[in-house]
Amino acid sequence: MKKTFLILNITFFGTLLGNSQTILNANGAGNTYEDINAVLAPGYNAVEVPDCIHTDFGRHIDEVFDTELNTNVFQFISHKTPDNDRCQNFDRQRVEIKTYNSSPNNLKATEGETVEYKWKFKLPSDFQVSSSFTHIHQIKAVGGPYESIPMITLTLRKANPDRIELRYTATNNQSTIQTADLDLLRGNWVEVTEIISFGNEGSYSINIDRVSNGDSILSYTNETMDTWQDGATFARPKWGVYRSLNNSEDLKDEIVRFANFSIEEIGPLSISEIKTRAEEIVLSPNPSKHIVTFKNAKADDYDAITLYTSEGKTISTENRLKKYKLDVSDLNSGLYYIAFIKSKRTVKVLKCLVD
Repeated sequence: MKKTFLILNITFFGTLLGNSQTILNANGAGNTYEDINAVLAPGYNAVEVPDCIHTDFGRHIDEVFDTELNTNVFQFISHKTPDNDRCQNFDRQRVEIKTYNSSPNNLKATEGETVEYKWKFKLPSDFQVSSSFTHIHQIKAVGGPYESIPMITLTLRKANPDRIELRYTATNNQSTIQTADLDLLRGNWVEVTEIISFGNEGSYSINIDRVSNGDSILSYTNETMDTWQDGATFARPKWGVYRSLNNSEDLKDEIVRFANFSIEEIGPLSISEIKTRAEEIVLSPNPSKHIVTFKNAKADDYDAITLYTSEGKTISTENRLKKYKLDVSDLNSGLYYIAFIKSKRTVKVLKCLVD
């Protein structure tokens, strides 16, 4: 029954947000690896874990119910010892999921494509990092001379203060291009939206926002960025916890929660083209207790809208939507999202706070 539920969930969201979108959601305890593989690499293995060295513990990724999101989420579990990198490398540890050669083609980015990656994650409030790397997300090339080094990395690092780093390279010389205080993430669910137009004359955008109130934690956009490592066959995402043991005295056992993974091909568009579609629409008032107006909206900006909670659950707009106004008076206080749909594609998503 679990796999049936998961596939129906993917189909539903794919219909809602576009034919090329793939969703991976947790759906309750048990069969976690099988459920991940069924989405990211059907018939193959998209899970990289240290189970081989730590068999008495069992699986290092499981699913639990999260009371803050009010839904099931994934837990990525790393032990300071004896975990390592799949019994292959012993100076590091890896608990990750990925797409790769055996994944469906729509989960592998090729030159000229634009892809949106979205997910949520939560670090423990006492999460510890070292001065060595702790990667939680990577975009990597497959093929070519630079495939050993990620093109894009979100890594956590000990500093003053501790920080999250956005790191980048188009070759083999990675550098930090944006940072944020790690205390802004510790103990909080955050949502990441990353848009990449892949190419030597590509573009890149990432936003990390707090789920509870929509506050921005890290934001970066580059409209003229080399986002293709020469010689690559395709590029792919990885998520999880991949950390060095070089300064293991700074580390401890950790559990990082992830939820609502999404990979969507949105066509050969630049970030500026994506952002200018329905760009002028704003919500007023926001926050609101009663009626939200779509200020500056035009008839050809969108064909439909979808209202959904911060957990991704849709709310019917029947009897609450009248032209450019949305009635939110019966909704519980909290954060909601309004997605504007044009030609079966999401062109803009706005955060709506209900008092």
